Amino acid sequence: MGHSHNHGHGTHGHAGQSSMSAGQNERRLLLAAALTGATMLAEAIGGVVSGSLALLADAGHMLTDSAALFLAWMAVRIGRRPADWKRTYGFERFEVLAAFANGIALFFISAFIFYEAVQRIYEPVEVLGGTMLVIAFVGLAVNALTLLLLRGEGANLNVRAAMLHVLSDLLGSVAAIAAAIVILWTGWTPIDPILSVVITLLILRSAWYITKDSGHILLEGAPADLDIREVQKDLEANIPAVQSIHHVHAWSLSEQRKMMTLHALARDGAPPEQVAKAIKERLKAAFGVVHATVEVEHQNCADLSHAKNCGET
Repeated sequence: MGHSHNHGHGTHGHAGQSSMSAGQNERRLLLAAALTGATMLAEAIGGVVSGSLALLADAGHMLTDSAALFLAWMAVRIGRRPADWKRTYGFERFEVLAAFANGIALFFISAFIFYEAVQRIYEPVEVLGGTMLVIAFVGLAVNALTLLLLRGEGANLNVRAAMLHVLSDLLGSVAAIAAAIVILWTGWTPIDPILSVVITLLILRSAWYITKDSGHILLEGAPADLDIREVQKDLEANIPAVQSIHHVHAWSLSEQRKMMTLHALARDGAPPEQVAKAIKERLKAAFGVVHATVEVEHQNCADLSHAKNCGET
């Protein structure tokens, strides 16, 4: 008896599974992107008029917020497209590419803001605290509203990345308000570039987590909550027909869609189809693996040197 290849495509209908909520997600993301984009323009203009680097830094951050939200919106739309013969897994990974590009952009924006902040610490410029304060309050209100719009959508990597942007930017608006109050009360303008550096650190923190998580998926890394050593032990312990599990590979197409391939050495007399079915059911129930490719082997076929005994060449 030879090898039995069993492919479990548990989510060929994945695009349709979330269609009920996808439309709602699209509307929320698009509205949030529009609100953030409009506020970014207001903060950029206010930063130039008032001379506030903190406002310009916040506007730069809101630019990435708006881009992140727009990319998340595009990812929802494109990810719903069905798979075709060229892209057999569909378009779900677009959201991961968008998140990765978004994270990289944050590093460049952070470097620019930090450079400008250092320049202004050594060469202070006049800052209009009143204008800065008004614009910063507008930014704070819009960021709070955007977070409310996106509430409950954090399971998705790209939406979570966008939410991290918005949350960091909300804190940035608070920093800009604090700087404006200090300038109005004391006239001490260095507080503006100093708090700009604080905003930069917030941006870098978001950038690191976004880039790390999305890069891990793009590098076909195993899902963070999936230890293949535990998978091997679990399958061997819970499926009587399985003697051993080996050649295990795990990765994810998107954050929600875990994939796995493995070889299973079955006990004598165990039907390969039933063994493969039991493995796939266990993988889905215990580990959330929705797409598994299982190769079932028997003892005299486990070693390739015995392939002729299995009827293979």
